[in-house]
Amino acid sequence: MAWFRRAVPSPPTAAAPAPDAGDSPEALRASIVAVNRMINSNAGRLPLRAVVAARRITDVLAEIVNTSDVRPLDVYATISVRGAVNDYLPTTLRTFLAVDKDLVAVQRPSGFTPTESLMEQLDALEGSAFAVLQAAQAQDVDALMTQGSFLRTKFSGSDLDL
Repeated sequence: MAWFRRAVPSPPTAAAPAPDAGDSPEALRASIVAVNRMINSNAGRLPLRAVVAARRITDVLAEIVNTSDVRPLDVYATISVRGAVNDYLPTTLRTFLAVDKDLVAVQRPSGFTPTESLMEQLDALEGSAFAVLQAAQAQDVDALMTQGSFLRTKFSGSDLDL
């Protein structure tokens, strides 16, 4: 009586999630270049010190990405760089650029002018970028120390040698 049985569909197989192409060092570098273009194209509308600070941030972010030439970027570094170049830095700059130029030096109820607020935000982004760079560099130093310990153990005479 097999003809009364319904065929049970097999469950769909779940494909492994593909890595996000936006996480590759090449994609991160391209995003940094795009943000630099944005900064440069708006340099006449941004305070000079903001242009310098924003470019310093992108330089540090590029330095973080360049650590991938030695070892793959860790997840924290990738997320931090991607967030900074695709959201935090461009949003900060666009928000300032949306302010009427006659109001950028007018103190707000917060006690800051829009220009001061911009600089405070850029300082925070720069501090965060430096912290990620230091973590990436510390990871490289740790890897070097681990390699050194391995080589000393591997190639030094054993304590058991007579």
